[in-house]
Amino acid sequence: MNIFITGTDTDVGKTVVTAGLASYFQNKGKKTAVFKPVQSGAELEQGQLIAPDLKFVEKINPNVTTLATYNLKHAVAPSLAAELENVEISIDKILKDYSTLAAQHDVVLVEGAGGIMAPVYRNFLIIDLIKKFNIPMIIIARPNLGTINHTLLTVNAARQYNIKVLGFIISNYPTHTQDLAIKTAPKIIENLAGIKVLGCVPEMDLAKDNLLKVITQYIDLESW
Repeated sequence: MNIFITGTDTDVGKTVVTAGLASYFQNKGKKTAVFKPVQSGAELEQGQLIAPDLKFVEKINPNVTTLATYNLKHAVAPSLAAELENVEISIDKILKDYSTLAAQHDVVLVEGAGGIMAPVYRNFLIIDLIKKFNIPMIIIARPNLGTINHTLLTVNAARQYNIKVLGFIISNYPTHTQDLAIKTAPKIIENLAGIKVLGCVPEMDLAKDNLLKVITQYIDLESW
């Protein structure tokens, strides 16, 4: 089972959810990998650029395989980072890395960069990459006002490319909120988009909360 995990925007919680899901599948006995085709905002450690998103996954569960094809230091859209750093991104190399992981693992979670219309390289977008992988996707959305619009736009874009959407997950959900927009958004998105809310993951203190426990409790993992 291979899934692309995208967001309605940047910093919506993709990496946290991805790490939790990867740990869940690995602990279920599924050989699991997390693949980051392009990491913007890579960090320099011991003279080498590393992907902070994958570093977080490894922290949550060191048994999960991680791989990034390209690590770019500028924290901007991948296409711009590649241009600034004079890096020629090869889509074929990304596809080869993905195929290798898929052949060696039961589950591969591919984490995107930003939303699905973010440019990977020149005029090649994240959505084009998902289409090349030919795998379904899950959308990670934010809870507050505007998320209906952003989520529906993401779903509609995916459908134009004939990409299957398994459902959406709302991250950093304020559990005891009285905000009517936040409380009603999941059901409205379900009804308008015709897809299922797979869960509403609450706000967490990652230094204290057990991510795997939270993911297992708040995401309907058995339905997909």
